[in-house]
Amino acid sequence: MSTQNSKVWLVTGCSTGFGRHIAEHLLEAGEKVVVTARKTDKITGLGQKGDALILPLDVIDREQCQKVVDAAGARFGQIDVLINNAGIGFFGAIEETDEQDARGLFDVNFFGTANTIHAVLPHMRARRSGTIVNLTSIGGLVGYTGVGYYCATKFAVEGLSDTLRAEVAPLGINVMTVEPSAFRTEWAGSSNEVTASIADYEATAGEARRAYHASVGKQAGDPARAAKAIREAVLAPEPPHHLPLGNDAADAALKKADDLKANVLAWEALSRSADFPPTKPSSQTQTENQHCRGFRHGE
Repeated sequence: MSTQNSKVWLVTGCSTGFGRHIAEHLLEAGEKVVVTARKTDKITGLGQKGDALILPLDVIDREQCQKVVDAAGARFGQIDVLINNAGIGFFGAIEETDEQDARGLFDVNFFGTANTIHAVLPHMRARRSGTIVNLTSIGGLVGYTGVGYYCATKFAVEGLSDTLRAEVAPLGINVMTVEPSAFRTEWAGSSNEVTASIADYEATAGEARRAYHASVGKQAGDPARAAKAIREAVLAPEPPHHLPLGNDAADAALKKADDLKANVLAWEALSRSADFPPTKPSSQTQTENQHCRGFRHGE
C-alpha cells in the first residue's frame, strides 16, 4: 500500500489486545508506526509488517516516555498521532481493594497516559498539528460494580482529556477518547483481582467478577474492527471527541446522557437555588443604564 500520505503514529501497550491490533492495522494500511511495549520480545515480529520502530516503553517512567518520543522524532521527523492504549485492569469491590492496588492502577492508567501526553505535546505544539487518542472504556463514562477503581482511573482520563481538548484545540491539536465495551482481548482474563473478598459483596462485585471471567472469548467486540474504526475516526475531517466502540458501549453512553439530563431537569430548581439571588439594581443604576443605552444608540 502507498505510504505517500502516511502519518506517524505512536502506540503504547502493543504486546496484546487493542494495542497489537491497532499497530498491525496501521502497518498494514501503510502508516509509519512507533510500536511500544514494556517487553519488546512480544512485538519484534511487528517490525516485519511495515515501517515500524520497535521500542521498549513503560509508561509510568516519564524519562523513558521522553526517550521514545525523541527516538520517534529522530527516525520519522514527527509524531502525528499518539494512541494511549497501555493500561491494566483490576477486579474488586471498592471496599475490597487496598490502597496499593488502587494506586498501581492510577500509576499506569492515568499517570502513564499523562506522561506520554507531556512528552509529545511540545512536538505537536511546534508543528501546530496532531491528534491525541486516549483509550478509556465505557467504564470511563458509566460506573460498573466490581471494577470501581478501574472505572475511576478511566473517568480521570476522560476529565483530563476534556480539559486538554479545550487547551490545545486553538493550537491545531485534536483530542479524542475511545470508550470500548467488552471486546475479545486478554483484559478480562489477565487482570488482577482482590485476594480477600467480602461476603456482603458476593451478589454485586463478586457476581460481576465471575461474569467477566466467564465472558472471555465470548465478548461481542472485535478488536480488529475496533482498530479500523479508530483509524477512520482519527483521519476524519472532524474527528469525534468521544468514540464509544461496540453496541453495548453506544447503548450505555446514550443511556447515561439521557439519565443525566433527566436528573438535572428533575432537580433543576433546587440546583439553581444555590446561587446568591440576583441583586436588584437601584433607581440611580437604572437611570445610568438607560442613559448609557441611549448614548450607544445615539439618542
